[in-house]
Amino acid sequence: MKYITASALLIAAFSCTQKEVKTIGTIERIDPALDAIVNTNAKVEVIADGFNWSEGPLWIEDQQMLIFSDVPENIVYKWSAAGGKEVYLTTSGYTGSNSPYSGEEGSNGLTLNNEGKLVLCQHGDRRVSLMDAPINAPRPSFITISDNFEGKKLNSPNDAVFNKKGDLFFTDPPYGLPRQAESTIKEIPFNGVYRASGGRTSLLTDSVTRPNGIAFLPGEKTLLVANSDPEKALWYAFDLSENDSIINARIFHDAREAAKSEPGLPDGLKVDKNGNVFASGPGGVWIFNQYGKLLGKIRITENVSNCGFSTDEKTLYITADMYLVRVKLRD
Repeated sequence: MKYITASALLIAAFSCTQKEVKTIGTIERIDPALDAIVNTNAKVEVIADGFNWSEGPLWIEDQQMLIFSDVPENIVYKWSAAGGKEVYLTTSGYTGSNSPYSGEEGSNGLTLNNEGKLVLCQHGDRRVSLMDAPINAPRPSFITISDNFEGKKLNSPNDAVFNKKGDLFFTDPPYGLPRQAESTIKEIPFNGVYRASGGRTSLLTDSVTRPNGIAFLPGEKTLLVANSDPEKALWYAFDLSENDSIINARIFHDAREAAKSEPGLPDGLKVDKNGNVFASGPGGVWIFNQYGKLLGKIRITENVSNCGFSTDEKTLYITADMYLVRVKLRD
């Protein structure tokens, strides 16, 4: 008979209770100010995988779940600590039949309106719409918020944000259009940034070549827009006048050099209550202060599409290609 010591039993029991954490990145600290934003022991941990291309992470506090898009699969998934990953909503972006699309017809960016209802940027249906169902009982029934500009169909709305007045600001690049038919079905000659309010869609700017992520700095006087153009890999800042027209357009940060050597482009972004900007870009998630100073990066081995905070802003969720990633920012 083989005898096992008490210490060996303790070690074995401890090992069984420890779940191996898969990590796919590191934290690069460029400025000491980052230490007040991201813990020095923070890890870049995978919490779910197996997706085609994950996007649009959105934390739902009262359900204690994260929802996010798998764009090519036309599905919104949910993740929770209790249940892991589960399908939340199917036919999330293209609700017709006999799809002409070849890869990106699903929903992309997700957000909540000021009444707490789910709003989706729908590539396949080429619109921004409201899910006509409760958050805790989702179904593919949608009410259009915006699907055209001056009678011409939008391209494929990508990301969106509401201001406190309830106006919707969104970007409209062509990424969701069928590649083989883009030149024939694209009705608007540019890729715009828009505001939808009171049933009317107005153009804010047509000067961003590939507008993508969009967010406000605190106070909602400045709008940030990511440009996912390899030739102009930039984040722009636009001040807003009293009637929400754009003034004082400028470069918030330039990532053109990094885009030459690192995978990924400026894509989704979020801003915390202190004005710190978390923006997916070449090599991972870039972290800036509100003035565009680079404080650090969450370096990730896969292309990163977007990110989103927990309600208390202590956790950052990141969508990165086939993965859903979590970084616990602060204790």
